[in-house]
Amino acid sequence: MSETGAETRPLVRQLPDPKTASNVRYNPSLEELRDLATDDETTTAFGSPSYVSEYRSRSADRTKNTVDDEFTADDHGLVDDAIDRAADREMLCVDRLMGRHPDATFCCRLFVPVDHARIALAWANLFEPTDGREPDLYTVQDPDYDETAIRVLPDEGFTAVLGSDYTGEAKKSFLRLFMYRIKEQGGLGLHAGSKRVRVRDADGDLRDVGQVFMGLSATGKSTLTSHGCWLEEPEDAKMLQDDVCGLLPDGSVPGSEGEGLFIKTIGLDEDEQPELYAAATDESAILENVAVDDDGTVDFDDDEYTSNSRAIVQREELESADEEIDLDRIDQVFFITRNPLMPPVSKLDDEEAAVAFMLGESIETSAGDPSRAGESIRVVGTNPFIIGSEGEEGNIFRDLIDELDVECYVINTGYLGEKSQDIGVEESVTILTETARDTIEWTDDDRTELTIPESVPGLEIEDYYVPDHVDDYDDAAAELRAERRAYLDSFDDLREEIRDAVY
Repeated sequence: MSETGAETRPLVRQLPDPKTASNVRYNPSLEELRDLATDDETTTAFGSPSYVSEYRSRSADRTKNTVDDEFTADDHGLVDDAIDRAADREMLCVDRLMGRHPDATFCCRLFVPVDHARIALAWANLFEPTDGREPDLYTVQDPDYDETAIRVLPDEGFTAVLGSDYTGEAKKSFLRLFMYRIKEQGGLGLHAGSKRVRVRDADGDLRDVGQVFMGLSATGKSTLTSHGCWLEEPEDAKMLQDDVCGLLPDGSVPGSEGEGLFIKTIGLDEDEQPELYAAATDESAILENVAVDDDGTVDFDDDEYTSNSRAIVQREELESADEEIDLDRIDQVFFITRNPLMPPVSKLDDEEAAVAFMLGESIETSAGDPSRAGESIRVVGTNPFIIGSEGEEGNIFRDLIDELDVECYVINTGYLGEKSQDIGVEESVTILTETARDTIEWTDDDRTELTIPESVPGLEIEDYYVPDHVDDYDDAAAELRAERRAYLDSFDDLREEIRDAVY
């Protein structure tokens, strides 16, 4: 109740009704959105639109949510301002469906000023058109606000994105809440890609394997998830999701984005990543902060604007993309790292898998904190978008993979030691394929204290033994384990048996 005794309307009911509000253009077509963004467009030689934003990464340090942070009167004032400005300015309102799974489909409503139509265009190309249902989640993005602040109200399903024109803020505002809602159902939201691999095992029998890839931006998650693994019929590999999905208690993995992918383009190479390159150079793509000359020439190697350059590409342009986005069953999880003390792949038991989940070891990227790009980083679940207790997420993950009998691995997509041995896409894909075939022979290695391959078909795995590439390996490994244990001990809610499983 308000001070006058009148009942206060729910927060999202204070937003304009896009069907009747005179200041709102409701669900314009993609063609109309592109027309509205014409002044910001540089057209590429491929016929696709390219845009440059002022903000080129997420403002993680200016993001707060009501579950993990104490909201002050100023924070609530920012939310009120976002709602008020949505009613006062010329706005676009776009509805899209996130997910297809019956237990994980949400209608998302984005408000953005008409002057920033390119944000709505890019975002709308990631998700599927609505079926007319009422929204579950809402975001107001107002880049012209005089302060940069992202305020998330998870239980209300509302996000205010103020003072940033980065498309990634709109995208993640909804995906963050997708993962939160999955956790409320007893599952877990995953910053992960998913694929279904059909291969012949050692006996020649065809088997379907559901694989999930967890990794921070720029660790190779998109590359490995979308890779066709050079398989020929009847074998194949199909990408289901590239960025965010969920793990439900029944073992199914619902996807979130049904239309497009938001891929990194810096260094995109036609020879090494032919499918992603073809999709990014199709006329259906939308480029953001990519170097494009006045004549439309695109240079994916040029970081003129940022090393976090992006493209929204369509799933239908990827040969390896399946028509479905939901994985029926999870069989294998791969934690992607670029820690030079880790082997190309190691196999984990349930507690070690929970350790890997909690460590979330990789390298910082320009998508997260550009000033620290290249530095080592640990992010629980390789997921910067967790809402709630991070330690409890590790406990939930351990229980789910135990109950579902999921195999877990750490895969290194970087190099060994001081860059003495590179681990390329060919090596990583070979490992993933042979893991799916169940043809790798494993051994418990005393020196590394890890379960590592003794043999991998098609790969001289003995050339990748980490101690051979690291001076003073034993000291370095002991120091790394001590750092990891200290890190795990910082999570009060994490179970002791998981902490004790540190590798």
